[in-house]
Order: sequence, then structure tokens, then C-alpha cells
Amino acid sequence: MTDAAASPAPITPQVKRNIFILIAAQAFLGAQMPMIFTVGGLAGQQLASNPCFATLPITLIVLGSMLAAQPMSALMQKYGRAAGFFTGAVFGGMGGAISLWGLYESSFLIFCLGSLFTGVYMSAHGFYRFAAADTASPEFRPKAISWVMAGGLLAAIIGPQLVKVTKEAMPVLFAGTYMGVIAVNAIGSLMFFALDIPKPKPPAADAPKGRSKMELLKDPVIAVAIICAMVSYALMNLVMTSTPLAVVGCGFVNGEEADIVSAHVLAMYVPSFFTGHLIARFGTRNIVATGLVILLGAGVVALTGVTLANFFIALVLLGIGWNFGFIGATTMLAGAYDDAERGRVQGLNDMIVFGCVTMASLASGGLMNCSGGDAQAGWQAVNLAMAPFLMLAGGALLWLALRDPEEASV
Repeated sequence: MTDAAASPAPITPQVKRNIFILIAAQAFLGAQMPMIFTVGGLAGQQLASNPCFATLPITLIVLGSMLAAQPMSALMQKYGRAAGFFTGAVFGGMGGAISLWGLYESSFLIFCLGSLFTGVYMSAHGFYRFAAADTASPEFRPKAISWVMAGGLLAAIIGPQLVKVTKEAMPVLFAGTYMGVIAVNAIGSLMFFALDIPKPKPPAADAPKGRSKMELLKDPVIAVAIICAMVSYALMNLVMTSTPLAVVGCGFVNGEEADIVSAHVLAMYVPSFFTGHLIARFGTRNIVATGLVILLGAGVVALTGVTLANFFIALVLLGIGWNFGFIGATTMLAGAYDDAERGRVQGLNDMIVFGCVTMASLASGGLMNCSGGDAQAGWQAVNLAMAPFLMLAGGALLWLALRDPEEASV
């Protein structure tokens, strides 16, 4: 084989521009997610008549994302990534406006409706990682996905700091935060006019149609990738959703909850600078397995105490474990289908993943507020709930390795 044949494909200006725009979108538009996840449960606890439903607004965001996954995938398949991402930002702004209305009306129902609209943005946000792979070469694909995810590093800094500045800026608590969410979507939506990802060409009449959804789910690599993505994301959401409630409930009320969420989101995205390199060197299966072990470590640390140090360390480990597990699973999935199956697989994956994340988010509030006599007991229940799901994902990876070692390392 010649040196030219062995060299990786060059990174074109088009790819560089797309990656830059997606990183910027992840950083700026993505800042609304730590903003909402920091105050959503606290606002829900303030508005809900039953504290068991405090995290219902967060749950409805994830439910909205699940419901929008297939339509959003179909929209992008027909009209392109830019149209889908712009639509997501419009819904993000609408969700912020409705939630703001709910706060002024002291209406838990209206506030929850705004959360459902926000879920459409969250669905579009989830496709940034797939868009990173659209114009990248197979060799560059893991790094492209990883770099776009790394844009969340700035989101982790911007979002929680905006919460500190805005949450008491208006007469109604948290109203300023949701005004900030509206502004972020209005400004951030403009960047997608510069995105240059070609719309998928309509398939010719005689072109391969690809596998059906059921056939795709029977593919071992696709099935295991979806399970590992589902567990990584659901457990991260389960614990993160309860964190502000646990921190405040354990007596830390001077902004520590925002600092801990900020540290967590930083830990979610800082590893993205090298996750792609690790995947290229060690393989997706090993990186996903490492992520699951780190998630287990987060639960162990959380169960050993409720000091600020415990919260910070547990949430940092939770972020790193999510990064390895979710980016590894996404990379595994991206190499297991062809162009004709792209929209079908991506929509199916996100529908399943966010369906499970929805259940985790709903369970988070119930476990935190209604499974013990105090915040400490609820926090322990949340972290103990991680164990069976980590066993499921670990077992799936082991099954894939035993079934076909070469296939498992894709």
C-alpha cells in the first residue's frame, strides 16, 4: 500500500466551518440546558402543590425531546440540518416564554407546558453530534463528534453563571433566568444560516431502502450502542436532576447548587478534547466500558456522604462517565449504518434514549422527595437506583464482546 493510500483524508474548509459552527452552537445555545436544569426543579418545587412532582418540568423537557426525535430527524432528512436546528431554537425561545408566563401566573401547568416546548430544542440539540459526522471522513468522525461535544465546555461556564446573575434579577424568582433563555435562542438561531451541510439527496427509485427499524434493532452493534447510550444518559439525568434539590435540602443555599452543576457540566464536556483520540486508540467498547465504571464510582462517592466535597466529586465523576459512555456509544452507532438508514437510525436512537431519560427524570423527583424522611435519604435512593441499569449496560457490552470480539470493537 502506498503512503498516499494510507494517509487519512484531508479536512476540508467546509468540514472545518461546519465543526466551528456546531461547536459555537453547542457552547452558546447549549448554555440554556444547564440554566434550565439548575432552576427547573427548584421552580417546580416552588409551584407544585405536591413536592413529589418538583422535577416534572425537567421530565417534560426530556419527554418533549423524545416525542420530537422522529419528526426532527425526518425534518432534517428532508430539509437539511440547518432548518432543523433553527426550528429547535425557535421552540427553545417559545418554551422559555411560556415558562416565564407560568412563573408570573404562579401556574405549575403553564410552566410545565413551557418545558414541553423546550424539549423540542433539546431534541434538535441532540443532533449536533450526528451533524458533526455528516461531512467528516470516517477517520475524522470520532474527533469531529468529540470536538462538537466539547463546545459544551463553554456552555458549562456560561449557563450556571447566567443563573447566578439572573435568578433574582426580576421581582418573580427565576423569571430573569427564563428571559435569558429567550435571548440565547433568539441570538443563537442566527448562526445556522452559515451552516453548510448538504441536504440528503432523495433516493432513486431503485436505490437500496436500507433495513427496517426492527431489522436495525436486531443488529448487535446498534442494539448495544443504543443500550449504552440510554443508560449513560438516563443515569446522568437521574442524578443531575436531583442534585439542586439535594444540595439545597442538605443546607447549602449560597449558590453552591449552581457551582456544583457548573462543575458537573464542565466534567461532561472537558474530556471531549481527548475522548475521540482515546476511541481511535482503544476502541469504542473499551471507552464505553470505562464510562460505565466511572458512573459506578460517582454513585459510590455520593453514597458515602453529603458534604460539598462529596457532591462535587460525585457530580464530576458523573459528567466524565457520561462523556465516555455517551460519546463512545454515539461513535459505535455512527459506524453501524449506511446513508439510506441514517435518518431512521438516528431518530430511533434518540426516541429510545430520551424515552428512558424521561422515565429517569420523573423517577428522580419521586426518589428524591418521596422515598425517605429527608433530603439525605432521598439522595441515597437516587444513587442506589443506578446499580441495575449499570449492570444492564455492562452485560450488553460483555455479550457483544463474547459474541464477536471484532464486531464489538467497531
